[in-house]
Amino acid sequence: MSQSNKAILEKANTAIMRGDNEGFLSHCTDDTIWRFVGDKTLRGKEAVRQWMTATYTEPPKFMVENLIAEEDFVTALGKITMKDEEGRDVQYSYCDVWRFRGGKIIELKAFVIKSEEQEGRE
Repeated sequence: MSQSNKAILEKANTAIMRGDNEGFLSHCTDDTIWRFVGDKTLRGKEAVRQWMTATYTEPPKFMVENLIAEEDFVTALGKITMKDEEGRDVQYSYCDVWRFRGGKIIELKAFVIKSEEQEGRE
């Protein structure tokens, strides 16, 4: 089960990098919950859709350093680069803990911070 969840997440993330938000969302349950620790919680696929539309004005770029799967969970560690409001690339370090139910993403707990390398350039 854990390896199939890992493959599902890889496929979903590939959709995001192609700018295919709906392709990503097809891997989520309707009642998915995304928690951005220290920030906000999104409840339901529609809330995630709206957030993705507003946040991913251009597809983000992921560099996954580790992908660890066990039972219903997949943990991804890496870096993500996204455009800010001024159109500049900003890099973040992240740790995402994804929970699956029936082969779909039911929950995300995301720890995201601006990368130190980025902060040194400001």
